[in-house]
Amino acid sequence: MPTTPPAPVRSFAPIEPPQARVLILGSMPGVASLTAGRYYAHPQNRFWPIMGRLIGAGPELAYEHRIEALCAAGIAVWDVLAQCEREGSLDSAIRDDTAVANDFAGFFVRHPQVRTVLFNGAKAEQSFRRFVLPGLAAAPGLRRLPSTSPANASQADAAKCSAWREALRDAGVAVRD
Repeated sequence: MPTTPPAPVRSFAPIEPPQARVLILGSMPGVASLTAGRYYAHPQNRFWPIMGRLIGAGPELAYEHRIEALCAAGIAVWDVLAQCEREGSLDSAIRDDTAVANDFAGFFVRHPQVRTVLFNGAKAEQSFRRFVLPGLAAAPGLRRLPSTSPANASQADAAKCSAWREALRDAGVAVRD
């Protein structure tokens, strides 16, 4: 008996402050994030704890205040994919044959001052290079960082935080020591 493919999942609108200088990209929100309607909502995801240490956008703040802190720091957040089919939350379960990228040409027209794209993990970078980069006239600097996902538990939090600190500093974001 044939199985029914999973229903398509759709990403969120970008967090895009007018003064954004850096764009952080995930691949596609996981189930916890999609259910909550918020970026990086899984309680074991390290994104918000790392942003808390670096720019004061920690999980102890209400979500809206975390977004304000990101925006004040000049950080935009989005996902590479607008839509795809995927069972569960793992990036490895994304069916590339169903992937549709977000409108990055439009994003970069709206935000010409974005000079750095930071990928939250390997799948985000691979998807961007495959589905987005060939269609861009010019691309900002691209840099892959360790995924903050709970699926990337093999790397210590201190090492992840250090890598994110260095990348944000290199991109011109004022970070805490």
